[in-house]
Amino acid sequence: MSEQIRETDKKLKEMAERLRLVMLRDNMAELMNLATEERLSPRELLLFLFRKEIEQREANRIKLSTMGAHFPRACTLEGFDLAAQPALEPGLFRELGKLEWLETAENVVLIGPPGVGKTHLAIGFGKKAIELGHGVRFFSAVNLLATLRKAQQDGTLVAKINQLQKFKLLIIDELGYLPFSAEDAALIFQLVSKRYESRSIIITSNRPPSEWGLVFGDPTAATAILDRLLHHCTAVVIQGDSYRLRDNLRGLGKTEM
Repeated sequence: MSEQIRETDKKLKEMAERLRLVMLRDNMAELMNLATEERLSPRELLLFLFRKEIEQREANRIKLSTMGAHFPRACTLEGFDLAAQPALEPGLFRELGKLEWLETAENVVLIGPPGVGKTHLAIGFGKKAIELGHGVRFFSAVNLLATLRKAQQDGTLVAKINQLQKFKLLIIDELGYLPFSAEDAALIFQLVSKRYESRSIIITSNRPPSEWGLVFGDPTAATAILDRLLHHCTAVVIQGDSYRLRDNLRGLGKTEM
């Protein structure tokens, strides 16, 4: 490589750094060599470089947004075993997977016994929302309440609810596994009221909404919460065998053989 080419590459890297073209800066030599091998025209070269930079930025955005969502594990809609849950209608699954309901601030409630894939679906919808460019935050119901209680104690509840309002999709997992106090119900009501008709919520629960009065410990608050959640909502009931139980039984079968 001639001294002139080295000097030119150095200047290109400096310019890429100044323009924050990180992918181009870090892969300058490889990209130039590939462009030479493919005999790209000037326009084709620019198109190639811009596309690569955009692809890298998009990958970085998805990675950071996924980390910020605090999903408990990695799940995708493509990885959901729809055949194992015949109660879940395939057409509804595909329709929800388009995430058009996010644009109209509608909610989704996933109801069913433990292990049928409710959390998997919720995470899958959240991951898809991130890929489409939306902000997502995942909480277990217990952790969400702990967050809201602390904010209330610190005098920052309004600020915390406003912060959560920035996320296009809020996922509340495992609602109903533990009972809430009337004070807890009031906190959830404030959050749901703030998001009503402006931001979407996904809730997973082992109890149907008709039993949420028992969950919240305050029938009046439960009615108010349900009124806002279910006004623009798709409720999905999933009945079937537990994935975890089925996997464990398969493991036992293999052990006995």
